[in-house]
Amino acid sequence: MTPLDSPPARRLGKAQALAIAAVIAAGVGLGALILSMEPGKHAGADDDDGPPAAAAPSAATAPATAGSAPPPAAAGVRQQVAMSDAQVKASGIAVETAGAARIASMARFPAEIQLNDDRTVHVVPRVAGIAESVLVSTGQTVRKGQLLAVFSSQLISEQRSALQMATKRLEHARSIFEREKRLWEQRITAEQDYLQAQHAMQEAEIDVENSRQKLAALGVGGSERGFNRFELRAPYDGLVVERNLSIGEAVKEDTPIFTIADMRTVWAEVHIPAKDLPLVKVGDKVALQATAFDARTIGTVAFIGALVGEQTRMAKARIVVDNPTGLWRPGLFVNVEVRAVDAAVPVAVDAEALQTLGTQSVVFVREGGGFVARPVTTGRGDGRRLEVLQGLSAGDRYAARGSYIIKSELSKLASEEGY
Repeated sequence: MTPLDSPPARRLGKAQALAIAAVIAAGVGLGALILSMEPGKHAGADDDDGPPAAAAPSAATAPATAGSAPPPAAAGVRQQVAMSDAQVKASGIAVETAGAARIASMARFPAEIQLNDDRTVHVVPRVAGIAESVLVSTGQTVRKGQLLAVFSSQLISEQRSALQMATKRLEHARSIFEREKRLWEQRITAEQDYLQAQHAMQEAEIDVENSRQKLAALGVGGSERGFNRFELRAPYDGLVVERNLSIGEAVKEDTPIFTIADMRTVWAEVHIPAKDLPLVKVGDKVALQATAFDARTIGTVAFIGALVGEQTRMAKARIVVDNPTGLWRPGLFVNVEVRAVDAAVPVAVDAEALQTLGTQSVVFVREGGGFVARPVTTGRGDGRRLEVLQGLSAGDRYAARGSYIIKSELSKLASEEGY
């Protein structure tokens, strides 16, 4: 038997193996414990129970400064333009101070310019006839009494013949009356003959006057050459806006052959919603703004309809507009502005100062050596001044006229920097 095979030796080998196994197990457990305690790798990465790791505040998450609104664009988008006082002056930018103002808010309604019906006439011949000549054209300006057209008519010839015959009878009756009057005064004839002659003369005078009135009712004078010829003349100064007549054309007595309008005044017809009717009264002065070009004028409300449309829920109103130069042409669309509310507001800016960045309305505020886009919430406006509800304080200096230059420069810088 060798020494290793003896019983003491076998007992010693088993003890060493157990000790080695215990050391290995302890090392494995200690390593697992150390790994579980390393931060940011396994434990705490998705653990909602522990507090989050502290991080330095960035520009996107830092709280806004007191008294200012958050930027209108996403984090990283440029909002400030550096501009010295000399550059501001050279660019023509007007810097003003926000403050209290009185704002007269305006209600605006669409309207259309129309002819003044009170100064528009449809000229008819009032007698059937044939056009011998037409002396004016559409678009021509005419004066009162100016000759428009010449007609020939059988009815006119008959009326003039009747007038001439009545005149001759009157002359004959007057001569008989004068003779009978002398004889009666000389006691040669009876008074009855004198009275009959007087009565016949009076009847002849009535016939003459009746014939003249018939011609006058037809608008025909007695000075035209030829029994069947009559002249059609302009009733007043105006513009020939329509002509429906050609030479040789036969017309009836009620055919409208000319439309003449006095363009020195026109109407603006507007439909006003029922809720806004208390804002408008007859006699009020209102402003009119052309939609096709830059022009404004003042008109007077002359009529407001007594009924509200069943479908539109609006009432028709009419505004008289002076038109000495002919600028306001019928068919032109305009906007009618009516003063709604006149109120004092604590903070207001020039209407031209308001710009848009993305979906945000902003005003460029003068800060340091440049302008900062300050988001604002606006309220009432009158076309010149605009109420600011949030975003500005009284005393803030801002870019009024010329603010679009700053917006353009801001867009250019953002493009160059790759935003």
